[in-house]
Amino acid sequence: MSANVEHTRNTRTAVIAGLGAYVPDQVVKNDEIAARLGVTTDWIRDRTGIEQRYVMEPEQATSDLAVEAGRRALDSCGNPEIDFLILATCTPDHPFPATAPAVAARLGLKGIAAFDLNAACSGFVYALSVSAGMLASGAYRTGLVIGADAISTILDNDDQITAPIFGDGAGAVVVRAGGTDEPGSVTAHVLGSDGDLLDIMKTPAGGSRQRSAGVGTDAAQSYFTMAGRSVYKHAINRMTLASTTVLEQMGWGVDDVDWLVAHQANRRILTATAEAIGIPADKAVINVDKVANTSAASIPLAFVDAVESGSFAAGDRVLLAAFGGGATWAAAALTWPELTLPATS
Repeated sequence: MSANVEHTRNTRTAVIAGLGAYVPDQVVKNDEIAARLGVTTDWIRDRTGIEQRYVMEPEQATSDLAVEAGRRALDSCGNPEIDFLILATCTPDHPFPATAPAVAARLGLKGIAAFDLNAACSGFVYALSVSAGMLASGAYRTGLVIGADAISTILDNDDQITAPIFGDGAGAVVVRAGGTDEPGSVTAHVLGSDGDLLDIMKTPAGGSRQRSAGVGTDAAQSYFTMAGRSVYKHAINRMTLASTTVLEQMGWGVDDVDWLVAHQANRRILTATAEAIGIPADKAVINVDKVANTSAASIPLAFVDAVESGSFAAGDRVLLAAFGGGATWAAAALTWPELTLPATS
């Protein structure tokens, strides 16, 4: 057993007590995107592993996704009293104010601490780590952590790099204060960033830098851009390093891991990351084929898929890993708890 785990045994951390997810009703298959881009469905599937994605209706926003996922997570564990809400998103309803307070109010949670966290695709694991610190402090007892993104709202639908990859969705967990030896406890977590890589994924327009320069924007600057090859390389390297660090902290070998739940970027990154860590491909949870890359929502959406499919069992050792714009990366370890999903998840 590592010194880190010995030190943290029976101390307070976040324990996952509830789970829920939501995707919009509108399904967009590869043939629709392929026709627009002038490529084949095989071209999309071979490069991404994606078969379809869910996309919001024009009148919807990220908060709508977050509210429904949060409601389902609360329902799954009997609607406990909540002390704080963290919304991981890079597509807030507005640049200002934060979206989390509005989500909290719509869930009947007025008056609690509520804030947005933007670590892009790493956002959910970042938020889970922050929740563990808040609960460990003793100042809070229960929280709601939501990952929600509507990447379709910042996509250039004619961009062959980004248009096939992303979908919209939200996932949420209820966390409570508990001991590190309890099922569901977030026992180890590692976060990292490298701002020198900010240009590999970004939306240029809309922030203070563009506005203070007094430069007008055209539509292209409002779209999300991505340097695909750089993202592929850095995502695998950073998720592997963070995961290895977490395994060392836990005193786990790769054979001790029952499931790897990595950010669902695309199938090639998922399988390459599992291979680099040394985890067999059949232990990697993959649902990117059904929901595409949903940014901060991808890991909790994968949780729900693994529970519904019967893959996860109470006591399974689960390794989380993510990489996102910033650049940011994160990894965490937990033992899966006994959970009951609401019928609507």
